[in-house]
Amino acid sequence: MTTPQVVDPPDPNFMRRNPFAAEGCCRKGSRNALQELYNPTQAEFSAAAVLHQARRDQVADTCRAHSASSRKRRVLTPSDLKHLVVDEEHELIYCYVPKVACTNWKRVMMVLSGRGKYSDPMEIPSNEAHVPSNLKTLNQYSIPDINHRLKNYLKFLFVREPFERLVSAYRNKFTLRYNTSFHKRYGTKIVRRYRKNATAEALQSGADVKFQEFAEYLVDPGTQREAPLNEHWQTVYSLCHPCHIHYDLVGKYETLEEDANYVLKLAGVGDSLHFPSYAKSTRTTDQMAAMFFNNISSQQQSQLYQLYKLDFLMYNYSIPSYLKLQ
Repeated sequence: MTTPQVVDPPDPNFMRRNPFAAEGCCRKGSRNALQELYNPTQAEFSAAAVLHQARRDQVADTCRAHSASSRKRRVLTPSDLKHLVVDEEHELIYCYVPKVACTNWKRVMMVLSGRGKYSDPMEIPSNEAHVPSNLKTLNQYSIPDINHRLKNYLKFLFVREPFERLVSAYRNKFTLRYNTSFHKRYGTKIVRRYRKNATAEALQSGADVKFQEFAEYLVDPGTQREAPLNEHWQTVYSLCHPCHIHYDLVGKYETLEEDANYVLKLAGVGDSLHFPSYAKSTRTTDQMAAMFFNNISSQQQSQLYQLYKLDFLMYNYSIPSYLKLQ
């Protein structure tokens, strides 16, 4: 039995088109978040609307410029949509990207879609935010319902400088003792393949993977042939399919609270719900990323840049000054 195909790629003008030019879909007699984004009624939204139009244009321009590589598949299937979380109540779709505040966003989506079950995002334990059954994802709908929501709901994602995100994933999954499942599943494989004279303990635990070994694993052509990359270091492009799905709003980790609270205001809940703020002391920074990249060869640096190139271009991140590209 073949998998049903979802959603054709948008036509080239779709990214710039006002989705409400032809039809004014209204919900419960009021404007929804999508309408408020494209036709803001509040003056404070106007400047943000210009910024987010520029971000949409950047994505659209990159998709067109790299159309051969960025649109290899003509259509998506439901299995491609498992990262898109749906909030029926406020007509929102959020594509979650690990290591870009996704735990807090999942908490917020649980508050938004929980029909009063939760009120404070930070009262939701982090492990509960990652329980699949606590949130509804787009792949759980029928094809007509998927297409209806892609057309009529506000679709957003949050992105981060690709190498800061990559180093953050490495630090979280390979340097913390409690992540034994990652050590067993990925660490043992990485040590076995890329470490000469590995000790028996390292081969068994996989708990001390070096960043250099992790980089080697990522750029090894055999790695992607085996299976898609784990979501924590998979590209945003591969997780959220921005050349096939027209995201109305691209938030950035660098302006996280500002962009997140803008989404909540558009959804009409900005007065009662604020995006959680948290200490920045443990965040992976540009300087930290530079330190990790200093330990890998210029060839590996170039290969990693090629792997994450579309994320750099699509979301307007410049090539890091510390890179030694060949």
